[in-house]
Amino acid sequence: MELNRQFELLRQSPTVAIFDRVAALKASGRRIISLHVGDPDFGTPPAVLDVAFRAMRNGLTHYGPSRGIPDLRSAVASKLRRDNNVFYDPETEILITHGGIHAYYLAMQSVLNPGDEVLVPDPTWATHTNMVTMLRGGVVRVPAPAENEFIPSIEAWEQAFTPRTRAIVLNYPSNPTGAYPTREYLSQLHNFAAKHNLWVVSDEVYENLYYGEKPTSAGAFPDAKERTILVNSLSKTYAMTGWRVGYLAAPENVIENALKAGQNSITCVVPFIQKAAAFALSDEGMQTAAAEMRAACARRCELISRIVKEFESEKVLVTPPQGAFYFFLDFRALKMCSLEICERILEEAGVGLVPGSAFGNCGEGFVRMTIAASDAD
Repeated sequence: MELNRQFELLRQSPTVAIFDRVAALKASGRRIISLHVGDPDFGTPPAVLDVAFRAMRNGLTHYGPSRGIPDLRSAVASKLRRDNNVFYDPETEILITHGGIHAYYLAMQSVLNPGDEVLVPDPTWATHTNMVTMLRGGVVRVPAPAENEFIPSIEAWEQAFTPRTRAIVLNYPSNPTGAYPTREYLSQLHNFAAKHNLWVVSDEVYENLYYGEKPTSAGAFPDAKERTILVNSLSKTYAMTGWRVGYLAAPENVIENALKAGQNSITCVVPFIQKAAAFALSDEGMQTAAAEMRAACARRCELISRIVKEFESEKVLVTPPQGAFYFFLDFRALKMCSLEICERILEEAGVGLVPGSAFGNCGEGFVRMTIAASDAD
Protein backbone atom coordinates (compact mmCIF):
# COMPACT_ATOMS: atom_id res chain seq x y z
CA MET A 1 0.00 0.00 0.00
CA GLU A 2 1.24 3.49 -0.84
CA LEU A 3 2.00 5.97 1.92
CA ASN A 4 2.27 9.74 2.09
CA ARG A 5 5.61 10.50 0.42
CA GLN A 6 5.92 13.83 2.20
CA PHE A 7 7.17 12.05 5.30
CA GLU A 8 10.12 10.70 3.33
CA LEU A 9 11.44 14.27 3.35
CA LEU A 10 11.66 14.30 7.14
CA ARG A 11 15.08 13.04 8.10
CA GLN A 12 15.52 11.04 11.27
CA SER A 13 16.89 13.43 13.88
CA PRO A 14 20.30 12.62 15.40
CA THR A 15 18.54 13.28 18.70
CA VAL A 16 16.54 10.08 18.29
CA ALA A 17 19.69 7.96 18.25
CA ILE A 18 20.84 9.52 21.52
CA PHE A 19 17.41 9.11 23.15
CA ASP A 20 17.25 5.46 22.09
CA ARG A 21 20.77 4.74 23.34
CA VAL A 22 20.09 6.46 26.69
CA ALA A 23 16.96 4.33 27.11
CA ALA A 24 18.87 1.15 26.29
CA LEU A 25 21.67 1.93 28.75
CA LYS A 26 19.19 2.73 31.51
CA ALA A 27 17.31 -0.50 30.80
CA SER A 28 20.58 -2.41 31.21
CA GLY A 29 20.95 -0.98 34.70
CA ARG A 30 23.54 1.69 33.99
CA ARG A 31 23.14 5.06 35.67
CA ILE A 32 22.84 7.79 33.05
CA ILE A 33 22.79 11.51 33.79
CA SER A 34 20.09 12.87 31.49
CA LEU A 35 21.15 16.30 30.29
CA HIS A 36 19.47 15.89 26.91
CA VAL A 37 15.76 16.42 27.66
CA GLY A 38 14.15 19.86 27.77
CA ASP A 39 11.69 18.95 30.53
CA PRO A 40 12.15 20.87 33.81
CA ASP A 41 12.51 18.71 36.92
CA PHE A 42 10.24 21.07 38.87
CA GLY A 43 6.84 19.66 39.71
CA THR A 44 3.65 21.40 38.62
CA PRO A 45 2.64 23.71 41.52
CA PRO A 46 0.23 21.88 43.88
CA ALA A 47 -2.34 24.67 43.64
CA VAL A 48 -2.67 24.01 39.91
CA LEU A 49 -3.26 20.32 40.60
CA ASP A 50 -5.96 21.22 43.13
CA VAL A 51 -7.82 23.36 40.58
CA ALA A 52 -7.72 20.53 38.04
CA PHE A 53 -9.01 17.99 40.58
CA ARG A 54 -11.88 20.28 41.58
CA ALA A 55 -12.77 20.90 37.94
CA MET A 56 -12.93 17.15 37.29
CA ARG A 57 -15.11 16.57 40.33
CA ASN A 58 -17.36 19.42 39.20
CA GLY A 59 -18.00 17.74 35.87
CA LEU A 60 -15.57 19.42 33.45
CA THR A 61 -14.92 16.06 31.80
CA HIS A 62 -17.04 16.48 28.66
CA TYR A 63 -16.42 18.29 25.38
CA GLY A 64 -15.59 21.96 25.62
CA PRO A 65 -15.69 24.87 23.16
CA SER A 66 -13.21 24.49 20.32
CA ARG A 67 -11.89 28.02 20.82
CA GLY A 68 -11.15 27.25 24.46
CA ILE A 69 -13.16 27.99 27.58
CA PRO A 70 -13.87 31.72 28.08
CA ASP A 71 -12.01 31.78 31.42
CA LEU A 72 -8.77 30.65 29.79
CA ARG A 73 -9.04 32.89 26.74
CA SER A 74 -9.60 35.86 29.05
CA ALA A 75 -6.66 34.78 31.21
CA VAL A 76 -4.42 34.59 28.13
CA ALA A 77 -5.49 38.08 27.03
CA SER A 78 -4.81 39.44 30.52
CA LYS A 79 -1.43 37.71 30.64
CA LEU A 80 -0.43 39.23 27.30
CA ARG A 81 -1.37 42.70 28.55
CA ARG A 82 0.36 42.20 31.91
CA ASP A 83 3.59 40.58 30.79
CA ASN A 84 4.06 41.69 27.19
CA ASN A 85 2.07 44.92 26.76
CA VAL A 86 0.24 43.20 23.91
CA PHE A 87 -3.50 43.54 23.34
CA TYR A 88 -5.63 40.75 21.85
CA ASP A 89 -9.40 40.23 21.90
CA PRO A 90 -10.14 36.98 23.78
CA GLU A 91 -13.31 36.48 21.73
CA THR A 92 -11.77 36.61 18.26
CA GLU A 93 -7.95 36.71 18.44
CA ILE A 94 -7.03 33.90 20.85
CA LEU A 95 -7.28 30.13 20.37
CA ILE A 96 -6.46 27.49 22.99
CA THR A 97 -4.37 24.62 21.64
CA HIS A 98 -3.05 21.21 22.62
CA GLY A 99 0.36 22.55 23.65
CA GLY A 100 2.81 24.85 21.91
CA ILE A 101 3.63 22.39 19.12
CA HIS A 102 -0.03 22.20 18.17
CA ALA A 103 -0.26 26.00 18.24
CA TYR A 104 2.70 26.25 15.86
CA TYR A 105 1.24 23.61 13.55
CA LEU A 106 -2.15 25.35 13.41
CA ALA A 107 -0.42 28.66 12.70
CA MET A 108 1.44 27.18 9.75
CA GLN A 109 -1.66 25.36 8.49
CA SER A 110 -3.51 28.66 8.58
CA VAL A 111 -1.13 30.73 6.44
CA LEU A 112 0.79 28.35 4.15
CA ASN A 113 -0.11 27.01 0.74
CA PRO A 114 1.85 24.18 -0.93
CA GLY A 115 5.14 25.51 -2.27
CA ASP A 116 5.27 28.55 0.01
CA GLU A 117 8.66 29.14 1.61
CA VAL A 118 9.35 29.84 5.27
CA LEU A 119 12.54 31.48 6.54
CA VAL A 120 13.86 29.78 9.69
CA PRO A 121 17.01 30.64 11.67
CA ASP A 122 19.74 28.00 11.77
CA PRO A 123 20.25 26.54 14.35
CA THR A 124 16.68 25.97 15.48
CA TRP A 125 14.47 23.30 17.02
CA ALA A 126 13.79 20.65 14.37
CA THR A 127 10.00 20.85 14.72
CA HIS A 128 10.07 24.39 13.33
CA THR A 129 11.30 23.05 10.01
CA ASN A 130 9.59 19.65 10.03
CA MET A 131 6.11 21.15 10.37
CA VAL A 132 6.69 23.29 7.28
CA THR A 133 7.84 20.25 5.31
CA MET A 134 4.82 18.21 6.44
CA LEU A 135 2.57 20.96 5.09
CA ARG A 136 4.35 20.84 1.71
CA GLY A 137 6.12 24.11 2.26
CA GLY A 138 9.75 24.91 1.56
CA VAL A 139 12.24 25.55 4.36
CA VAL A 140 14.91 28.18 3.80
CA ARG A 141 17.48 28.25 6.59
CA VAL A 142 18.89 31.63 7.58
CA PRO A 143 22.39 31.34 9.11
CA ALA A 144 22.65 32.43 12.74
CA PRO A 145 26.29 31.59 13.48
CA ALA A 146 27.99 31.70 16.86
CA GLU A 147 30.10 34.61 15.63
CA ASN A 148 26.87 36.63 15.41
CA GLU A 149 25.66 35.43 18.83
CA PHE A 150 23.26 33.03 17.09
CA ILE A 151 21.09 35.86 15.73
CA PRO A 152 20.72 36.15 11.92
CA SER A 153 21.72 39.51 10.53
CA ILE A 154 19.01 41.52 8.80
CA GLU A 155 21.10 41.16 5.64
CA ALA A 156 20.93 37.37 5.99
CA TRP A 157 17.12 37.52 6.11
CA GLU A 158 17.13 39.69 2.99
CA GLN A 159 19.45 37.32 1.15
CA ALA A 160 17.21 34.36 2.00
CA PHE A 161 14.03 36.03 0.72
CA THR A 162 12.52 34.91 -2.58
CA PRO A 163 9.19 35.72 -4.28
CA ARG A 164 7.85 32.46 -2.78
CA THR A 165 8.59 33.46 0.83
CA ARG A 166 5.40 33.60 2.90
CA ALA A 167 6.56 33.69 6.55
CA ILE A 168 9.48 33.97 8.94
CA VAL A 169 9.84 31.99 12.16
CA LEU A 170 11.26 33.35 15.41
CA ASN A 171 12.01 31.43 18.61
CA TYR A 172 13.41 33.60 21.37
CA PRO A 173 14.83 32.78 23.83
CA SER A 174 16.09 30.15 21.46
CA ASN A 175 16.13 26.40 21.65
CA PRO A 176 18.99 25.38 21.46
CA THR A 177 21.15 28.47 22.00
CA GLY A 178 19.27 30.54 24.59
CA ALA A 179 19.92 33.66 22.51
CA TYR A 180 17.41 36.46 22.04
CA PRO A 181 17.62 39.78 20.18
CA THR A 182 17.15 43.39 21.20
CA ARG A 183 13.93 45.32 20.75
CA GLU A 184 15.65 47.40 18.07
CA TYR A 185 16.51 44.24 16.11
CA LEU A 186 12.90 43.02 16.28
CA SER A 187 11.73 46.39 15.02
CA GLN A 188 14.08 46.10 12.03
CA LEU A 189 12.86 42.55 11.42
CA HIS A 190 9.25 43.72 11.41
CA ASN A 191 10.23 46.36 8.85
CA PHE A 192 11.69 43.57 6.70
CA ALA A 193 8.47 41.55 7.06
CA ALA A 194 6.31 44.56 6.20
CA LYS A 195 8.44 45.37 3.16
CA HIS A 196 7.89 41.86 1.77
CA ASN A 197 4.37 41.27 3.14
CA LEU A 198 5.39 38.32 5.32
CA TRP A 199 3.84 36.63 8.34
CA VAL A 200 5.94 36.69 11.52
CA VAL A 201 5.38 33.49 13.52
CA SER A 202 6.97 33.84 16.95
CA ASP A 203 7.41 30.83 19.25
CA GLU A 204 7.75 32.36 22.72
CA VAL A 205 7.47 29.32 24.99
CA TYR A 206 10.74 30.16 26.78
CA GLU A 207 9.83 33.79 27.45
CA ASN A 208 9.89 33.37 31.26
CA LEU A 209 13.40 31.95 31.25
CA TYR A 210 15.76 34.89 30.90
CA TYR A 211 18.84 35.81 32.92
CA GLY A 212 19.31 39.45 32.02
CA GLU A 213 17.05 42.04 30.47
CA LYS A 214 13.55 40.70 29.81
CA PRO A 215 13.06 39.65 26.16
CA THR A 216 10.71 41.69 23.99
CA SER A 217 7.74 39.85 22.51
CA ALA A 218 7.46 39.98 18.74
CA GLY A 219 3.88 41.08 19.39
CA ALA A 220 4.92 44.26 21.18
CA PHE A 221 4.78 46.35 18.00
CA PRO A 222 1.19 47.57 17.40
CA ASP A 223 1.85 48.47 13.76
CA ALA A 224 2.88 44.85 13.10
CA LYS A 225 -0.09 43.14 14.77
CA GLU A 226 -1.83 42.41 11.47
CA ARG A 227 1.04 40.13 10.38
CA THR A 228 2.21 38.72 13.75
CA ILE A 229 1.26 35.30 15.15
CA LEU A 230 2.27 34.47 18.72
CA VAL A 231 2.77 30.84 19.76
CA ASN A 232 3.01 30.00 23.45
CA SER A 233 2.27 27.38 26.08
CA LEU A 234 2.31 26.86 29.84
CA SER A 235 4.85 24.04 29.65
CA LYS A 236 8.08 25.81 30.55
CA THR A 237 6.80 28.73 32.63
CA TYR A 238 4.65 26.70 35.04
CA ALA A 239 6.30 23.25 34.79
CA MET A 240 3.28 21.86 32.92
CA THR A 241 4.96 20.05 30.02
CA GLY A 242 2.73 16.98 30.26
CA TRP A 243 -0.53 18.93 30.49
CA ARG A 244 -0.36 19.87 26.80
CA VAL A 245 -2.01 23.26 26.83
CA GLY A 246 -0.96 26.29 24.79
CA TYR A 247 -2.41 29.08 22.72
CA LEU A 248 -2.29 31.17 19.58
CA ALA A 249 -2.70 34.94 19.60
CA ALA A 250 -3.17 36.25 16.08
CA PRO A 251 -5.35 38.32 13.74
CA GLU A 252 -8.95 37.15 13.52
CA ASN A 253 -8.60 35.68 10.02
CA VAL A 254 -5.72 33.47 11.17
CA ILE A 255 -7.64 32.34 14.25
CA GLU A 256 -10.65 31.42 12.10
CA ASN A 257 -8.50 29.18 9.90
CA ALA A 258 -6.78 27.66 12.93
CA LEU A 259 -10.14 27.08 14.61
CA LYS A 260 -11.36 25.06 11.62
CA ALA A 261 -8.18 22.99 11.68
CA GLY A 262 -8.51 22.41 15.42
CA GLN A 263 -12.18 21.48 15.24
CA ASN A 264 -11.39 18.84 12.65
CA SER A 265 -8.35 17.40 14.42
CA ILE A 266 -8.68 17.53 18.23
CA THR A 267 -12.22 19.00 18.73
CA CYS A 268 -11.12 20.75 21.92
CA VAL A 269 -8.48 20.89 24.62
CA VAL A 270 -9.40 18.98 27.81
CA PRO A 271 -11.70 21.36 29.78
CA PHE A 272 -10.42 20.59 33.30
CA ILE A 273 -6.87 21.20 32.09
CA GLN A 274 -7.98 24.53 30.66
CA LYS A 275 -9.46 25.47 34.03
CA ALA A 276 -6.14 24.75 35.72
CA ALA A 277 -4.30 26.70 33.02
CA ALA A 278 -6.53 29.73 33.55
CA PHE A 279 -5.64 29.63 37.24
CA ALA A 280 -1.91 29.33 36.52
CA LEU A 281 -1.94 32.34 34.20
CA SER A 282 -3.97 34.59 36.48
CA ASP A 283 -3.08 33.71 40.08
CA GLU A 284 -0.51 35.98 41.72
CA GLY A 285 1.05 33.09 43.61
CA MET A 286 1.66 31.23 40.36
CA GLN A 287 3.55 34.21 38.94
CA THR A 288 5.74 34.09 42.04
CA ALA A 289 6.29 30.37 41.48
CA ALA A 290 7.27 31.04 37.85
CA ALA A 291 9.78 33.67 38.98
CA GLU A 292 11.23 31.22 41.51
CA MET A 293 11.71 28.62 38.77
CA ARG A 294 13.50 31.22 36.65
CA ALA A 295 15.74 32.07 39.61
CA ALA A 296 16.52 28.38 40.13
CA CYS A 297 17.55 28.05 36.48
CA ALA A 298 19.74 31.14 36.84
CA ARG A 299 21.46 29.53 39.84
CA ARG A 300 22.11 26.41 37.77
CA CYS A 301 23.69 28.55 35.05
CA GLU A 302 25.98 30.06 37.67
CA LEU A 303 26.80 26.61 39.07
CA ILE A 304 27.79 25.28 35.66
CA SER A 305 29.86 28.38 34.97
CA ARG A 306 31.77 27.87 38.25
CA ILE A 307 32.39 24.20 37.47
CA VAL A 308 33.65 25.08 34.00
CA LYS A 309 36.15 27.57 35.43
CA GLU A 310 37.57 24.80 37.62
CA PHE A 311 38.06 22.49 34.64
CA GLU A 312 38.82 24.94 31.84
CA SER A 313 39.88 23.41 28.55
CA GLU A 314 40.79 24.89 25.21
CA LYS A 315 38.86 21.99 23.67
CA VAL A 316 35.45 23.30 24.76
CA LEU A 317 34.15 26.86 25.00
CA VAL A 318 31.26 27.51 27.35
CA THR A 319 29.15 30.66 27.10
CA PRO A 320 26.28 31.02 29.59
CA PRO A 321 22.90 31.35 27.83
CA GLN A 322 20.86 34.54 27.82
CA GLY A 323 17.70 32.50 28.33
CA ALA A 324 15.89 29.15 28.02
CA PHE A 325 17.49 26.25 29.87
CA TYR A 326 20.23 25.07 27.57
CA PHE A 327 23.97 25.55 27.29
CA PHE A 328 25.21 25.28 23.70
CA LEU A 329 28.73 23.97 24.25
CA ASP A 330 31.33 24.74 21.58
CA PHE A 331 33.41 21.63 20.77
CA ARG A 332 34.55 22.82 17.34
CA ALA A 333 38.20 22.70 18.40
CA LEU A 334 37.95 18.90 18.50
CA LYS A 335 37.15 18.83 14.77
CA MET A 336 34.68 15.98 15.35
CA CYS A 337 31.03 15.77 14.34
CA SER A 338 28.67 16.61 17.17
CA LEU A 339 26.86 13.25 17.03
CA GLU A 340 30.15 11.38 17.54
CA ILE A 341 30.99 13.68 20.47
CA CYS A 342 27.65 12.95 22.12
CA GLU A 343 27.97 9.21 21.53
CA ARG A 344 31.42 9.12 23.13
CA ILE A 345 30.36 11.21 26.13
CA LEU A 346 27.36 8.95 26.63
CA GLU A 347 29.37 5.72 26.42
CA GLU A 348 32.42 6.88 28.38
CA ALA A 349 30.92 9.28 30.94
CA GLY A 350 27.27 8.19 31.09
CA VAL A 351 25.91 11.65 30.24
CA GLY A 352 23.14 12.17 27.69
CA LEU A 353 23.52 15.27 25.48
CA VAL A 354 22.07 16.41 22.15
CA PRO A 355 24.26 16.95 19.06
CA GLY A 356 24.14 20.45 17.64
CA SER A 357 23.68 19.01 14.16
CA ALA A 358 20.10 18.14 15.18
CA PHE A 359 19.36 21.87 14.97
CA GLY A 360 20.92 22.67 11.61
CA ASN A 361 24.25 23.18 9.89
CA CYS A 362 25.21 26.11 12.11
CA GLY A 363 24.87 23.79 15.11
CA GLU A 364 27.53 21.36 13.89
CA GLY A 365 30.42 21.19 16.33
CA PHE A 366 28.19 22.23 19.23
CA VAL A 367 26.42 20.14 21.86
CA ARG A 368 23.23 21.07 23.71
CA MET A 369 23.16 20.47 27.46
CA THR A 370 20.04 21.15 29.50
CA ILE A 371 19.90 22.74 32.94
CA ALA A 372 16.36 21.43 33.36
CA ALA A 373 17.72 18.37 35.18
CA SER A 374 18.13 18.26 38.95
CA ASP A 375 20.87 20.17 40.77
CA ALA A 376 22.50 16.84 41.64
CA ASP A 377 22.74 15.81 37.99
